[in-house]
Amino acid sequence: MAENYLDTRGRIFDIQRYSIHDGSGIRTIVFLKGCVLRCKWCCNPESQEYKIQTMMVQGKPKIIGQDITVREVLETVVRDRTYYRRSRGGMTLSGGESLCQPDFCEALLRGAKEQGLTTAMESMACAEWPVIERMLPYLDTYLMDIKHTDPAKHEKFTGRRNELMMENARKVAESGMTELVIRVPVVPTFNCTVPEIEGIARFAASLPGVKKMHLLPYHRLGQDKYTGLGRDYELKDLVPPDNATMQQLAEAARRVSGLDVQIGG
Repeated sequence: MAENYLDTRGRIFDIQRYSIHDGSGIRTIVFLKGCVLRCKWCCNPESQEYKIQTMMVQGKPKIIGQDITVREVLETVVRDRTYYRRSRGGMTLSGGESLCQPDFCEALLRGAKEQGLTTAMESMACAEWPVIERMLPYLDTYLMDIKHTDPAKHEKFTGRRNELMMENARKVAESGMTELVIRVPVVPTFNCTVPEIEGIARFAASLPGVKKMHLLPYHRLGQDKYTGLGRDYELKDLVPPDNATMQQLAEAARRVSGLDVQIGG
């Protein structure tokens, strides 16, 4: 990567400070534009298209998407260095799929590490291995979505089969270069059954060094965004899983895997 990497430009749609999710401690989450999947339950539909969009928010048009340099992003991120230090927090990249902007993603992670911050990336690993490999030297925690073990069902609900993602999960684990945490969005009609969650848990347990698995219950908090984008939300009649169901799934995952399985993440 060139020495002027701080001038690398990318496209984001939000920077969220003071988050306690998507990694340890207090974190700043940088949301990148663009995604190769089209998950039916996506709570950030404004992230899917790389292009800059207009979305209606509370009756007013809002521009979604901003071109920005790594240097400019880090100026915001480092403001909360004191909170990171006290809580072991740092910067997390999310989206969308960060790997859709590989040069920007790599430069952001490198910049944060050179500032002494911990780094995390929430990602589906839907990219060629050489792209992912570039990120690993600068990445402390890889929060990787594994949504299903059945390629056909995965394609039906996300638009892509899952073989590449599962292969990349194994390669990341075998590299030993970062902590790999498996995350599962639990979505009724898609994967919200004991056998399906057990299948993902067994796969996670087969990955060298993996100790943690997060079950993320489906919610409808992003539904209004579809309306704001003039899109139909296909799962509007879906009921989120209740606490009892999530506990049952977590217990099943622990039983077959021996992993540290938590609800939320």
